[in-house]
This record gives sequence, structure tokens and C-alpha cells, in this order.
Amino acid sequence: MKSYMARPAQVERRWHLIDAEGQTLGRLATEIARLLRGKNKPQYTPHVDTGDFVVVVNAEKVAVTGKKAEQKVYYRHTGRPGGLKETSYEVMLERKPTEILRKAVKGMMPRTRLGRQQFRKLKIYAGPEHPHEAQNPQPYEVR
Repeated sequence: MKSYMARPAQVERRWHLIDAEGQTLGRLATEIARLLRGKNKPQYTPHVDTGDFVVVVNAEKVAVTGKKAEQKVYYRHTGRPGGLKETSYEVMLERKPTEILRKAVKGMMPRTRLGRQQFRKLKIYAGPEHPHEAQNPQPYEVR
């Protein structure tokens, strides 16, 4: 018996709409990563992009547990000597609320060409509106 391997032309892509309001950041990010990679489908193939598109609304209302709101720090480096910059969770939530969820999901994706291709199917919006009504995204209930 041969193993089934999905072909890129055969993959059926769906659009999912996720409301992040009140959801825990890490649990939401893992579910989004699963959908982007296609691991929720029976035809999942590790080397083929079988994932779906994911539209996340209300990203600014995502919840964190414990003292993460005061203690969590995001780091980035400019590439110059002494160029390590840090931003607290509170400042990041105020300035770029979508980046919090984007960074959480990106950390759960593979660090390969395929992972970057799958990550491009993620659309995050701070408020309740999004420009993807034409794609008719179906509401997805996060467990």
C-alpha cells in the first residue's frame, strides 16, 4: 500500500475567521499555527503547503496570563554593535497590537521556505473589521 502525498494543485484552501477577544495568547497562537500548516486536515503532508488562510480580528483584545502583561519583553537587534532593543508587552500592545500575535505564531512555524510561505496566509487586524469579506471566511471556534 502506498502512502498518500498531497499535491499543491489538489489542496483545497478555506478561509477561517478567528475572534481573538478574550483568548489566551499562546493557546490561540498554537491553533492558528495548526490551521496555517494544514495539520487539521487528513491530507496533511509535511513538505506540501496544505494549510488554510486565517483572518484574526480583535487582536488588541488578546489576553495573557499571570504577570506577563507587566513582565514580558520583546527583543530585536538592529544589526549594529550594541543594537539590542527591547520593548515591553504594554508598549507593544499600545503601538503595534497585531505584532504580539504575529510574533507568537511565527515562533511556532517552521523556519524554512515552506514555513514562510505558510505564514503569509495569516491576516491579523487589531479591530473587528477586515477587508476579506469577498473570500467569505467561516467563523472558527478555538477550543
